[in-house]
Amino acid sequence: MAKSDIEIARDAKMQPITEVGTKLNIPPEQLLHYGPHKAKISFDYINSLKYKTDGKLILITAITPTPAGEGKTTTTVGLGDGLNRIGKRTAICLREPSLGPCFGMKGGAAGGGYAQVVPMEDINLHFTGDFHAIGVANNLLAALTDNHIYWGNELGFDSRRVSWRRVVDMNDRALRTITNSLGGVANGFPREDHFDITVASEVMAIFCLSEDLNDLTNRIGQIVVGYTRNREAIRAKDLLAEGPMAVLLKDAFAPNFVQTLENNPAFIHGGPFANIAHGCNSVIATKTALKLADYVVTEAGFGADLGAEKFFDIKCRKAGLSPSAAVIVATVRALKMHGGVGKDALNEENVDAVKLGCANLARHIENVKLFGVPVVVAINQFVNDTHAELDAVRTTADGFGAKAIIAHHWADGSEGTEELAKHVVDLVDSDTAQFKCLYPDEMPLIEKIETIATKIYRASSVSTDASVRKQIDELQEDFGHLPICVAKTQYSFSTNPDLKGAPINHELAIREVRLSAGAGFIVVVTGAIMTMPGLPRVPAANSIRLNSAGEIEGLF
Repeated sequence: MAKSDIEIARDAKMQPITEVGTKLNIPPEQLLHYGPHKAKISFDYINSLKYKTDGKLILITAITPTPAGEGKTTTTVGLGDGLNRIGKRTAICLREPSLGPCFGMKGGAAGGGYAQVVPMEDINLHFTGDFHAIGVANNLLAALTDNHIYWGNELGFDSRRVSWRRVVDMNDRALRTITNSLGGVANGFPREDHFDITVASEVMAIFCLSEDLNDLTNRIGQIVVGYTRNREAIRAKDLLAEGPMAVLLKDAFAPNFVQTLENNPAFIHGGPFANIAHGCNSVIATKTALKLADYVVTEAGFGADLGAEKFFDIKCRKAGLSPSAAVIVATVRALKMHGGVGKDALNEENVDAVKLGCANLARHIENVKLFGVPVVVAINQFVNDTHAELDAVRTTADGFGAKAIIAHHWADGSEGTEELAKHVVDLVDSDTAQFKCLYPDEMPLIEKIETIATKIYRASSVSTDASVRKQIDELQEDFGHLPICVAKTQYSFSTNPDLKGAPINHELAIREVRLSAGAGFIVVVTGAIMTMPGLPRVPAANSIRLNSAGEIEGLF
């Protein structure tokens, strides 16, 4: 009987984190320990690396996700191990898991099988406390805002236009819209308020896009908290909030350093969602890894229409990164679902459905190539995949100028990604990448939105009501240079999660626009997407418990 992910992780022979650090020439004294197998890297050491040459950056992205699974994190780990296996000094960069999905519908997010990061239980549950620090910093700003209003409101907040939201790192639909300060005069002035999940917050985005502590502090100061009756912006710095918020984030801001099952270096830091935020790990972790490794493998959340587009147009634009290659992860099972097969029939051969579903893969290949980055397809193999089905995927990829390579890292670890690793090295070392963003900074906001909608989603039009269009026009004057972060369902190119495959000529309906002045982008909320998710009818939490030995069961 095959071992479960948690059994494999518990059997892992982890090395002391100082030994893992030596593989990247990190001096032991520059690792700030959180036990024997977790550490943060000191800012002094990070600052000493600034003149070192960068390694090559490789992005892992995927087809549009389905309940059948794609295995993007698993492939990131597997490729990192595979590159190390063939003698390339490589580090991986991942996001930290959010407790919301862990207890909601999908369980842990540290890879799977023999392609995992460890200590897996710690990484999935609290880890080094970064998310708690982000949540507290966010909510300090909310508390300072309401406290300022309570003590005379010198800045002139219009309580109807307080835009700053509180956060919690858990799916809790009951908190989406609330009324705060009830209970009498002593509790302040009642007003409508809102909660987001921590990973959708602007503080999380700032945390992940800041270059250093000074940049972090300055970005926090630029957060727009609300507006006066004359619609003049009030920022976090007007409340003197940037100092104490940065203090709360100082220790969390140092990148986390752990290892894979094969004892290879892994940075896991920050965790914005990609359907409602920008979906990439922290800039400081990525840039640190690039100074220490010859190859850095990172991932961006969900399909390439969300994670990869935001990685390129937001993270790379803001941080000056230039990726050398991209890997699109696909599974035969997921492609069957895009071809119309139900979940109960995925184990049956259906070559025609795979061919139909490959329209989704083809669209993602085309989209990634718009950014000037060479592409390879990694077929994350399942035991029931047939030769004819795999050949259908290869044929589609070949037709769009990308090689498709079977990877079986889940079962075989780095051995299962040797071929993929060698091809990625060939792509990277060929220096054929000519990275470019999808749109220039100077393009007007509405045209940026239309460019993403038509070129990436293949929508025929963008629709807004008059109030939303007015808001976009008002933002154009002071913030027209910012990139766009589209909040959209991850399950389709369209805003309809049930529309699989590669739909065209649909409408991108914009429901709301939010300014993230500190993070440096404009959030465009589309369709029915929520920035505070709810739990499913049967949440994963129902199955999570401690056994008689004090071990966690049901999470993985």
